[in-house]
Amino acid sequence: MADDAARAAELRETLRYHDYRYHVLDDAEIADIEFDTLFRELQAIEAEHPELVTPNSPTQRLGGPASDLFTPVTHLERMFSLDNVENLEDLEAWQERLVRLLGKEPDAYSCELKVDGLAISLTYEDGRLVKAATRGDGETGEDITANVRTISAVPLLLRGEPPAVMEVRGEIYMPVSAFEELNKRQAELGERPYVNPRNTAAGSVRQKDPAATAERRLSIWVYQVGYLEGGPAFVTHTEQMAWLRDLGLTVNPANKTVVDIEGVEGYVRTAEEARHAHDYQTDGVVVKVDSLADQQTLGFTAKSPRWAVAYKLAPEEKTTLLREIRINVGRTGAVTPYAVLEPVFVGGVTVTNATLHNEGEVHRRDLREGDTVIVRRAGDVIPEVVGPILSQRPAGAKVWKMPKRCPFCGNPIIKPEGEAKAKCTGGYTCPSRLREHLSHFAGRGAMDIEGLGYKTIDLLLSESLIHDPADIFTLEPDDLLGREGWGEVSVGNLLSAIDAAKDRELGRLLAGFGIDHVGGTVARVLARRFHTVAAVAAATEDDITAIDGVGPEIATAIVDWFAESDNQELVEKLRAAGVRMEDPIDDLQAGDLLDGVTIVLTGTLDGFSRDEAKAAVEDRGGKVTGSVSGKTSAVVAGDSPGSKARHAEERGVPLIDEPTFARLLEEGPSVLDRT
Repeated sequence: MADDAARAAELRETLRYHDYRYHVLDDAEIADIEFDTLFRELQAIEAEHPELVTPNSPTQRLGGPASDLFTPVTHLERMFSLDNVENLEDLEAWQERLVRLLGKEPDAYSCELKVDGLAISLTYEDGRLVKAATRGDGETGEDITANVRTISAVPLLLRGEPPAVMEVRGEIYMPVSAFEELNKRQAELGERPYVNPRNTAAGSVRQKDPAATAERRLSIWVYQVGYLEGGPAFVTHTEQMAWLRDLGLTVNPANKTVVDIEGVEGYVRTAEEARHAHDYQTDGVVVKVDSLADQQTLGFTAKSPRWAVAYKLAPEEKTTLLREIRINVGRTGAVTPYAVLEPVFVGGVTVTNATLHNEGEVHRRDLREGDTVIVRRAGDVIPEVVGPILSQRPAGAKVWKMPKRCPFCGNPIIKPEGEAKAKCTGGYTCPSRLREHLSHFAGRGAMDIEGLGYKTIDLLLSESLIHDPADIFTLEPDDLLGREGWGEVSVGNLLSAIDAAKDRELGRLLAGFGIDHVGGTVARVLARRFHTVAAVAAATEDDITAIDGVGPEIATAIVDWFAESDNQELVEKLRAAGVRMEDPIDDLQAGDLLDGVTIVLTGTLDGFSRDEAKAAVEDRGGKVTGSVSGKTSAVVAGDSPGSKARHAEERGVPLIDEPTFARLLEEGPSVLDRT
């Protein structure tokens, strides 16, 4: 027993040492197979002697409970967002402000690659990881400790002589290589590929099962000390980062300290030139005043440190071959052309397709099959074909024309008068339209049926198990049990999600119908006004246009949709299947809380997606617009706000943070009077 205890302690220390060499120093001393052999030896000892297991053993990354996942966590110090600059002139203007405020030029600047990931805080007590949390609103985040413990680049126990308490900030990211491997597996399973590493990393740390997070091969770069109790005194940020590295935390080796603004500009140019030379996505450069004393003198604005700024890299453009122009039929029957491209790596991902919007756009840009085209992508923006390089156009390239018949169902394609998009006339006999309609109905913006993605929809359609959205609610276990990939657990999960969807609020059901021009916003407005599907179906165009913000085109589309016998039959099938057709009175009480309030959203909110924030305002009778005007009641500024925040300050419009926004949703417009 004593020998086993000693060997277990030796193995734990050895494994931590090699983790440090691999993740922090990028200088592994042993091969992966040797590391795995040591790891399995430790596992065997701990399995035979459970009393020897310690919470911070390398074997316990998946051992922690997930019961506290996503509960609120208050940061020891607030996590601020950064102001952005987009060109060298703005960077120099920031530097000039520093000189005015300090009365001197800063002695040095720390330059760091801005990693496109998820900002988090890690709290260590006496060197042991005790808490990991998302940024949240900067003051309060969500507990993701169980998931972060699975990330091998995050030390569970620090090296050397750690301080009594320390909170550090870092960016969790998914390596590009891991992202590509994940999408390769998705393709092999017939699943839809993930969009980009950043969103995938953020979703991975919010998995309910830590084991699912562990499969995603996430990593982290630590970039700041947020709170420190004990530990040495430091003069510069660079010294702090070196100390964190010695403690076993992963500090990006691409960081560099320079002595003047010319050095910063040189670092920015290098970052732009080598933006894809790393196994992680970068979208900018973070520049910090290196002196901690100068940082303290400069202080903070309401939302950002004055001593740091984020330089945003410009959008990327690449050229590639436009192989073919194809069409897709969407949920409303609208026909959208898209470009099939020679694969090109741009903006951090490999792009193979890009939307062309409509036939008019194809002609306006004069795009032809065989053209060499310019493709642009920045951050999470959908790839865009900017235009052709006419000097490289092949001889005989023909002007593209919309097909006369749908390639999916053979029915005529027409272009309604006054509309930009052509339409397939096959209705839901068109398999492409039906597939997209079902995906829309089950999607997050409508009935939010978890697990009912394209792969499952394709299976259900191919086996003739469903023919319309109502059939989803009549599925039985025997319809799926025994099919490849479908066991009792997966079938039970899907049917439970379907059963839960029966009680979705009315606005989601109306959005799921797929009525032309009726998205989530209009659907929620209709639900607040009419309260039941029957009342919406009975409404006249005059009734509908009487609603503020709903025009005649929308009203006509709604009346026409409910007038069709197929849609009437669908509504009755949904009713018979037990789907909720009205909103209880309790759901409507907050409907006018923000009546007359107009909100503009900018930046990233941690507690809401953009759609969720918009829905929350509209559910309370308010409006969300895209630009700041004299009618704007407030601008909600999340992480990395854009020019809208500056416009709000210039116009004297209240600029509120996420916690204030949350109070606004609970208490109403009186919150704005106190800002």
